[in-house]
Amino acid sequence: MNTRKLGRIVFAALLIPVFGLAGCQRFSDAYGGGSGQGAAAAAPPAPAYAVNVMTVTQGSINDYLALAGDIVAASTVDAYSDAAGKISSIYVSVGSRVNRGDPIAEVDPSRPGMEFVTSVVRAPVTGTITMLPAQLGMTVSQAVPIARISGGSGLEIRLYVAERFISRISMRQNCEVTLDAWPGEVFQGRVTEISPTVDPSSRTMEIRVTVDNTGSRLKAGMFAKVKIITEQKSNIVKLPLSAMIQRFGEDYVYVAVPDPDNPDGFIAQKRIIVPGIQIDGMMEVVQGLMPGEDVIVRGQSLLDEGARVNIVGHVAPLSSN
Repeated sequence: MNTRKLGRIVFAALLIPVFGLAGCQRFSDAYGGGSGQGAAAAAPPAPAYAVNVMTVTQGSINDYLALAGDIVAASTVDAYSDAAGKISSIYVSVGSRVNRGDPIAEVDPSRPGMEFVTSVVRAPVTGTITMLPAQLGMTVSQAVPIARISGGSGLEIRLYVAERFISRISMRQNCEVTLDAWPGEVFQGRVTEISPTVDPSSRTMEIRVTVDNTGSRLKAGMFAKVKIITEQKSNIVKLPLSAMIQRFGEDYVYVAVPDPDNPDGFIAQKRIIVPGIQIDGMMEVVQGLMPGEDVIVRGQSLLDEGARVNIVGHVAPLSSN
């Protein structure tokens, strides 16, 4: 081999490592294997999650039992005849107002071949005729009611409470009454009677609620829905129940706080809370939050501690009632 050919081979051998190192450098730069400064510049920013927040407020919350029952007259008395016979006269109709001692009807006790003085049926109490089964010519006995009179203007609602809720019922508890006949209106009532026994067949206890009937808009026989207020709390922190996350035995929410690295941004801060009363989609927060803080109420399920958030909307705070 001549000297010129040998020199070319040596030169080519020296160029191979040089090109190899250059190729490795280009590969490293392209795929983030270069200097620390190049890697930091290529790292994408942390994503910001779109969320809605609600400002924490103080207010009141009520726990209750929801029941339903029929409205009945507070006092109802049936009028009976003192003699058996045929009804010869009726002086009232359903809805008539009567005073105690007023005549309601007359019963003729006469029989074929025998003449007797008619027996006058009088109202035993002052009130309103709510039922009048008597009809002219009807034969009645002393055990058949001639009329039913509701005394006074008071109305009651008869309710039956399941045995497991008996411990939550007490006298004079406030009640909220609603009826299909008066949609959107709430009538006030109060527990005035509690049965001393439990029905062994239905495992329920009967209670009675007296309802305010100002304006005489409520009628006996109407169907009513009743909320018996079993616990009332005021000046408490409350939130929508949907804002709370329950995982791994913890109850917590996320609060939007200023991002220390970005004055114009926010991050999610995890807060362990102690929930209290939970009713109608709301909950009491016993510990963990203060009024005025912005709690994330939508979009919180994907968050972690310190995640960047973008507040896209503010939900109206809960009312104080």
